[in-house]
Amino acid sequence: MRHVALTPSSSRLPRHLIIAASALWLLLTLFGPMLAQSPSYHAFADQRAFGALPHAMDVLSNLGFLVAGVAGLWALHRTRFVAIAPTARCMVAVFFVGLIGCFAGSSYYHWAPDNAALVWDRLAMCVPFAGILGLAVQQTCDDDAVAWLAAIAMLVAAVSSTLIWQHGGNMLPWAVAQGGGMLALIVLAFLPSRKGSLHVHLGVVIGFYALAKVFELADAQVFGMSGELLSGHSAKHLLAAAAAWPLLSALGALRVNAATAFLPNKGTMPVSNKLRC
Repeated sequence: MRHVALTPSSSRLPRHLIIAASALWLLLTLFGPMLAQSPSYHAFADQRAFGALPHAMDVLSNLGFLVAGVAGLWALHRTRFVAIAPTARCMVAVFFVGLIGCFAGSSYYHWAPDNAALVWDRLAMCVPFAGILGLAVQQTCDDDAVAWLAAIAMLVAAVSSTLIWQHGGNMLPWAVAQGGGMLALIVLAFLPSRKGSLHVHLGVVIGFYALAKVFELADAQVFGMSGELLSGHSAKHLLAAAAAWPLLSALGALRVNAATAFLPNKGTMPVSNKLRC
């Protein structure tokens, strides 16, 4: 996608999108119907244990989140001498730290799946949701305050939704927070990127997330079709972790482009006097 300088009117679209999504979440939370979690929610297809490790594949597949999170923080560290907008850098860090949190929360939950453990799984998921939405807004809007607004709104909505479900059993706020955040990402993916932003291919992020949801819903079917090698839920973990790839790619490309731009003339970097490996 071509970098375009946003006009004041176009830069207001993300702000209006965040306000509208927040209002919709609040209205449905207060006045929407009760949506109960399925009684069989914790009955995953793959119940195999490896030695003392219960639900082994559903636990071990969370390693993808750990690998992606650590790799992302390392890639971000390697751009410390490359000029990146502070807000974008913060949102990327929030996203990757959130993935490490997902590794911990989801592993804990799948060790012994129940509602009490699921709370920690969902709370961990709130962090990367906030990071990717804030980054997407920062990428398309020339007002960084709107990116912070988006990230905070997503974090508050997701955490509140988790607590509402924990204490009242209503899944609707959580479903709206997740679905609304994804719809916002889809809209933002069609907007032009602001000049000089960290260009992340949001369409690829959305694609991996959509595939993860499909495999999650087809947990038992995938398990049977794979000859009981891999369940849909385990595959979901791996696909969700793979959604970090566009961010890793963008950081790598930024670092390579910065090095290429300054090496021919042996110039200096805009932030430091060299690009370290």
